[in-house]
Amino acid sequence: MARQPDGSWSITVCLEPGVHQYKFYINGRWPRDMATARDGGPVDPEADYYVDDGFGGQNAVRVVKPVFTGVAPFHDPEDPAYLCVADGRLVVRLRTAAGQVEQVSLVTDRGTFPMVRQARWDWGEVWRAALPEVGPLTYGFAGVAVDGSPFTYPEDKEHFFFDGVDRFPQLSWVSRGIGYQIFPDRFHNADPRNDVLAIETDIYHVMDREFWVWHWLWTGQVVGEPFLAKPTDPISPLHCCHQYFGGDLRGIREKLGYLAELGVTLIYLNPIFASGSAHGYDTFDYFRVAPRLGTEEDLRELLGAAAARGIRVMFDFVPNHVGLGFWAFRDVVARGPESPYWDWFFIREWPFRPGDPRAYDSWWGLGNLPKLNTLNPEVKEYLFDVALHWLRFGFAGIRVDVPNELLNAHEFFAELRARVKAEFPEAWLVAEIWHLEPVWVRGDQFDALMNYAAGRGILLPYAQGRMSAERAYLELSRYLGVYGENVVAMMLNLVSSHDTGRVLTDLGGGRFGKEPHPEAIMRLKMLSTLLYTLPGLPLTFQGDERGILGEKELFDAHRYPILWDRKNEELLAHYVQLGKLRQSLPALSSSAMRMYAAQDGILAFFRGHRDEVLVAANNAKEVGKLRLPPGFWRVVGTPRIVVREMLVPPLSTVILERIGG
Repeated sequence: MARQPDGSWSITVCLEPGVHQYKFYINGRWPRDMATARDGGPVDPEADYYVDDGFGGQNAVRVVKPVFTGVAPFHDPEDPAYLCVADGRLVVRLRTAAGQVEQVSLVTDRGTFPMVRQARWDWGEVWRAALPEVGPLTYGFAGVAVDGSPFTYPEDKEHFFFDGVDRFPQLSWVSRGIGYQIFPDRFHNADPRNDVLAIETDIYHVMDREFWVWHWLWTGQVVGEPFLAKPTDPISPLHCCHQYFGGDLRGIREKLGYLAELGVTLIYLNPIFASGSAHGYDTFDYFRVAPRLGTEEDLRELLGAAAARGIRVMFDFVPNHVGLGFWAFRDVVARGPESPYWDWFFIREWPFRPGDPRAYDSWWGLGNLPKLNTLNPEVKEYLFDVALHWLRFGFAGIRVDVPNELLNAHEFFAELRARVKAEFPEAWLVAEIWHLEPVWVRGDQFDALMNYAAGRGILLPYAQGRMSAERAYLELSRYLGVYGENVVAMMLNLVSSHDTGRVLTDLGGGRFGKEPHPEAIMRLKMLSTLLYTLPGLPLTFQGDERGILGEKELFDAHRYPILWDRKNEELLAHYVQLGKLRQSLPALSSSAMRMYAAQDGILAFFRGHRDEVLVAANNAKEVGKLRLPPGFWRVVGTPRIVVREMLVPPLSTVILERIGG
C-alpha cells in the first residue's frame, strides 16, 4: 500500500477476469451503501454499477475484462456450463471472445450440428448446440471468425470426449414448479392455543434475566421482553425477533387452497425447529418442531395435505450456528472444558456469560448465535443426521443458510450431497448464495442457488429503471454463460425474501402501512412476469402477490404478517394468471433461454429449445418498438397476431408465442 501526495492510500490488486463485488473499509467501518453512502454521493463513482448486498445496502461492482486475441475459444467438458444434460438433451457450449465469431459448428462422430449464439456480454459470448440423444460423444468445434478466417478447436487435432454418463442429473420437477416462501410466525394463526408457547420458549425465558439485560446492553438494542401481538398491532423494536404474531403450521395447512390457486407447487419454509426467536435461525433443537408452531403431528398433517395437492415442501437448514439454548452449548457453559461438546464450538475463554461474543466465535459477532465447529467429525455427523431425518419425514428439499460461512464449506456440502442423493436422488439442495458463484453448482455440492444474482442484481434494478435494457441484456447473458443449462433450470429465482425489503417498496411503492403507488404496481407486474419467464422455479415471498409494503430498515417491517382481509385485487389476479401461464406454455418450463435484443428500454429473450416463446419487457415510460424475428407471433392471452414489429407498452412485459414452425 502506498501513500499518495494528497494523504490518501492506494493499493493495486490483480483480479481474475469476471465480475467482482466490493466495499471499501473506511476509518474502521464498512459503508452500508457504495452507491449513495446514504449520506452523500457514491463512495466509488468509478464503479461499473452497484448491486444489493443482501443486508439493505449496495455493493460496488467492477467488471474485469480478459485480454483476448482473436476468437479465443474455450470449452471445459468437466464444467456443466459447457457440457450438461438438460431436458433430456446433451447441451454443448463454446465460449468465445465477444463479437469475433461469425458462425460455429459442433463437429462430432455423430455428424455436424450448427450452433447458435445464446448470450453475449462485455467480453465474451456463448454458442450452443443441443443434441436430442444423450450418449458417448467425440467432438470438437469448427467455425469462421468475423474476418473470414476459419478456426478449429481444439487446434492440435485432439478431440473432446463425453462418456455418456450424466453425473449431475437435472431435477425436472423443479423447472416445472412455482414456489412460495412462508415465514411461519407471520403467515396465518389457526391455533391460538399455542401462541403462549412462543413466550415460554423465547430466549428471554430460557436464559436468566441477568443475562438478558446484559445481552441487550451489550448489543445496544432496546431492552424489552418478548410479547404476543395482534395482526394489527404496530411494529415495535422487537419486531425482528421477539414480537410474536402466532402464525403456525395449522395456519399454513388452512391456506393450501389459496396457494393452489396461485399455482404453487413448492413451499419454502423458514426455520420451524425449536428456537428462541420469531425468525428461528437460533436453533435450540434440530430434531424438534418449535412448540409455538405446533406439534410434529401438525407438521406431518401439513406435509400430507400439501402432497395431496401436488405441493412439495422444503425446509430451512442452519448448519453454521445455533442458539444459546442449544443443548450442547448449554453443556459447555455449565461444564467448560469437561464438556464432551467443548470442541463443537470455538471457545476462547471460560467461564463466560452466554451472549458475550468475546468468549467464543459467533455468526457476525452476534453472541446469541454461537458458531458450530463443522471441522469436528461429530458435529458433521450430527448435522448430516438432521438433514436425512427430515427428508425421511417427508420434506422434498433443503435450503441451506449461509453455506459459504462454514470453515470447510465445500468439503462439508460435497459429503452432505453424497449422503442425501444416495437416499433421496430427487431431493432439491439449494444454497443461500447471493452472487454469481458457479463453484457451488458443478455437480458435487448443490443443485441450485437462491438466485438473488439475477433477481436483485439484474431484474430489480432494470424494473426500477436504474439499469438500462442494454446493461440488463449483458448481465443476463453473463449469468447464462457461467452456469450449466441444467443448473439454470433448477435455480430458485426470487427478488424479495425475509432478508430483503418488500419488492413493492423497492420499486417505489411506499413505506410500510401506506397504499402502494400505482406506478410501482405496474413495475411489479413487469418484474414478476420476467421472473416467471426465466428458466428455473420462481419464488414469491408471502404477501408480495397481495401488494404488501415494507422496508427492512423499520425493524424488518417487510416481515409484518399478512392481513388476510386486505389485498390488491389487480396484483393478486396477475399472480394467479402467471401461475396459469407457466402451466400453459411448456417452453417456460424448459431449460432453454437465448438472448434476443435490447434497445431503448426494451429487453427481449427467447424461451424453449426452438425459440418458441419471445419475452419482451419495456422499463421505459413510453411505448417501445421491438423488431420481431421472422415468422408469425401471437400475443399470449389474446388472438392478436403480430409480424415484423411489436409495440411494447410502457412498464410492461409482453409474451409472444411463435405460430407454426
